[in-house]
Amino acid sequence: QVQLVESGGGLVQAGGSLRLSCTFSGSSFRIYNMGWYRQAPGKQREFVARIGSDGSTNYADSVKGRFTVSRDSPKNTVYLQMNSLTPEDTAVYYCNTQRGAVDYWGQGTQVTVSS
Repeated sequence: QVQLVESGGGLVQAGGSLRLSCTFSGSSFRIYNMGWYRQAPGKQREFVARIGSDGSTNYADSVKGRFTVSRDSPKNTVYLQMNSLTPEDTAVYYCNTQRGAVDYWGQGTQVTVSS
């Protein structure tokens, strides 16, 4: 069974930075592709970033150049470094992975960027 727990959210001023963490519980973390999504109030959940089991990365256009996703396999953790934050980045951020046809989500962590 896979469990994901996010942490690191909070309140930050525009232009600031935050680093989110997602701790993976279960076996064989290294074989999983890991993703970050976010959901702002009144909006649908959207893709933010992804890191493959091989370390390859993908980003949404809206965060490219500002956010960096990384993983630490010995710690079973994936990170999302967020720089140059804007109020438009305010959302609940979720960690995600898949095993076969099953999607796993964390409980989310709130990020609020004040102007």
